[in-house]
Amino acid sequence: MKIQNSRRRTAISLVPVGLGTLIALATLLALPRAAYAFDDVAAEATARQNNCFKCHAIEKKKDGPPYKEVAAKYKGKADAEARLTTHLTTGEKAKFPDGHEEEHKIVKVKDPAELKNLIGWILSR
Repeated sequence: MKIQNSRRRTAISLVPVGLGTLIALATLLALPRAAYAFDDVAAEATARQNNCFKCHAIEKKKDGPPYKEVAAKYKGKADAEARLTTHLTTGEKAKFPDGHEEEHKIVKVKDPAELKNLIGWILSR
């Protein structure tokens, strides 16, 4: 009888730890894709190499929208990463404050992971 009680205590004492772990895991899985880790320094370097800061800033409006505005626009949208990938790699039209449109400069990277890192960085602003 003592053995059974000992087992019950062990099982019961593990439930809160296991439940806490499950809750933490579920929280991580529920985070938007942009909340995952990325390399700030590398993302900014990619943006600088591609002259992104000529038209964009993190908070200040320039010819292009600030990255905070881009992140807000795509917040909670499942296709955010795919949409930005298309925008940055196809040269689709970008609208300017004065109303004219130009093809967006294509972001050139050696490795697709660089582009993914840049997009994650933009969406996290």
